Amino acid sequence: MQTDLLQRAEAFARDVLVAEGENPGGHLGSRIENDFAVAHYFHAQLSGYRGWQWCVVLAGSPGSTELTVSEVVLLPGDGALLSPKWVPWSARVSAGDLGPGDLLAAAPDDPRLVPGQIDTLDVDPIDRDQVGQVVAEIGLGRKRLLSFDGRAEAAQRWYDGDRGPSSPMAQNSRFECAACGFFLPITGALRPSFGVCANEYGADGVAVSAEYGCGAHSDTPMPPGGQGSPAFDAYDDGAVEIVQIVAPVEVDVPVEVDVPVEVDVTVSAD
Repeated sequence: MQTDLLQRAEAFARDVLVAEGENPGGHLGSRIENDFAVAHYFHAQLSGYRGWQWCVVLAGSPGSTELTVSEVVLLPGDGALLSPKWVPWSARVSAGDLGPGDLLAAAPDDPRLVPGQIDTLDVDPIDRDQVGQVVAEIGLGRKRLLSFDGRAEAAQRWYDGDRGPSSPMAQNSRFECAACGFFLPITGALRPSFGVCANEYGADGVAVSAEYGCGAHSDTPMPPGGQGSPAFDAYDDGAVEIVQIVAPVEVDVPVEVDVPVEVDVTVSAD
């Protein structure tokens, strides 16, 4: 059989690699590709290619003993060191990556956006005037609008984020933004649920949930006395008596010390 001849051609396959300037390692075996082709595998002794192997595919013609090199390729084996799976930039970019001068275009089929002439149902529950949709239809508005899905995703992201009702700040606040004088409701369908904080000491300029809250709420009561920290009572130093304490004067006083004196005593025995 032609495949028997090709399987026994291990030395020929090795010589092919050597002729290419490679230094193949041990033979890892062979695999029959079809009736007229067999692939031989060798250890690839290349720096940086741990676990890789050379593959030399030999082919033959029916009734002929002549060998033909069909393909030489370097392939990863079991446990080969591989580069991470490639991920397109559009899937790698995340919030906060955009810097000054960077351009980040929305894809033409971005589900968050729809053509400006489509009614996105973004109607303010208080002011139901849909003039914005009309001007868009005659080409005077924005080319693309936020779709219903895009608006819902943003609302959920804001609600679950650091300016939502579940954040530690909101959980420790006595008041909600919906009743705060610094709360500027946004327009459109999200008006009842979100607004922008206008308190420079709060979440200034940030979209916040109407159920969010912080200690800078406009209804936060003043501390006792109208001054000082809200966490502590005011300290009235006018009710404190000032007493001047005179430091004692240090005087050097001689100190008598009993010092033992040695006395010689002579005792005579009469």
